[in-house]
Amino acid sequence: MLSKWKNLHYAWKIVIACILLKLGVEGAVAVCMGSFITPIVNELGCKVSELTLYTSITAISMALFYTTAAKVVTKKKIGLILGIAVVIEVVSVGLMATFKDVHLFYITGVTIGVSQAFTGFVALPIIINMWFKVKNGTVLGIVAAVGSAASLIYTYLSASLIAGIGWRSAYLTLAIIAFIISVPSTFLLLRRPEEVGVEPYGSDQEEVKQAESNQDNEFSLTKKEAFKLPIIYIAWLACILISYGCGVPYYINTFSTMELGQSITFGATAQICLMLGTMLSSIIVGRINDKFGVIAGLGWGAVTTTAGFAVMFLSFGKPFFALVSAFIVGLGNSMYTVQCPLLGRSIVGSKNYSEIWSIMMIANSLIGGGLFSTIGLFYDNFGTYRGAFVMSSCLFIAAFFLGVFVIHKSNQMKKAYAAKA
Repeated sequence: MLSKWKNLHYAWKIVIACILLKLGVEGAVAVCMGSFITPIVNELGCKVSELTLYTSITAISMALFYTTAAKVVTKKKIGLILGIAVVIEVVSVGLMATFKDVHLFYITGVTIGVSQAFTGFVALPIIINMWFKVKNGTVLGIVAAVGSAASLIYTYLSASLIAGIGWRSAYLTLAIIAFIISVPSTFLLLRRPEEVGVEPYGSDQEEVKQAESNQDNEFSLTKKEAFKLPIIYIAWLACILISYGCGVPYYINTFSTMELGQSITFGATAQICLMLGTMLSSIIVGRINDKFGVIAGLGWGAVTTTAGFAVMFLSFGKPFFALVSAFIVGLGNSMYTVQCPLLGRSIVGSKNYSEIWSIMMIANSLIGGGLFSTIGLFYDNFGTYRGAFVMSSCLFIAAFFLGVFVIHKSNQMKKAYAAKA
């Protein structure tokens, strides 16, 4: 067994480290609100929007450090940098167990957000990209799927812990589990190829060299060219609308417990149904884009979101429909993580896509994630989430029409480029 581990290409050790990162701290951080919202609001006597402001602060803090994280990960010792970030996240989760004032959650929102910039959306894809010249998409998909599965597991676990030992002890338990799973592997395994003197996986294969040669002849905009085009800002707006609209489904847990009056376990079950739909969505949306194009993918999101929230209105009479609705809504809930990047790539091309998309991601997180807490205002001000469900559906429909317009104009631009070439 030891000899097999030594002979294993280091790229696969990186995959193991990324998976353990997802199974540990990333899974724990993902459920820091969710099932915790109702018991915390009841004990501290605060409003839902006051508590969920934590999520907005986390998103904003994360976005502000995206570019810094991208630069650090490509140049510094990633095991040390990411290891420190993981420790900060774990300690932050543990500290939540002691809070008696809602404003203290905002401080951990900052520390977790900054740390996640180095361990989440931007950093892990960059690390995988630097280690895999082939099977890059497959590996990234595996790590993403593990992340979704971890969120599902932690949702059930956190609900069970809250019901059994209370929300404070539940936070502490999650922190301990996350520490054991993620901290050692991050410090010991994560490295850049230059740090261990190993070439990326597949770098010696002939098809890799051929693909890199073909990429030079593809249509692709530079950052300067892209941000001079009006359509990039229209596409950006569509992504922001989707980003904000995707925040509404994450209130399904709170909707189930506070508005429908169901148990914390029922609320966690609703969130699990959402995540099951989201896991399928990642595969479905990708295949729809590959086979039918970006417009079809945008249409899928608009249809599933609208249909899902329409079913949600039936849950006021029969709570069971909240579970059905959560699953249907989940089928379009990967639009932010899958569809938006594909929309951006279809416009600017692949050569400079990463640089352009990292800039777009900052605004997506600042606006979409930063406004997450405002969704709670629907319940705080009107005593119901009905308005939030309608709003999310409208945002996805608007994004669809904006996307249709953008793709049409982009195709015209590409035809003009091909004619000149």
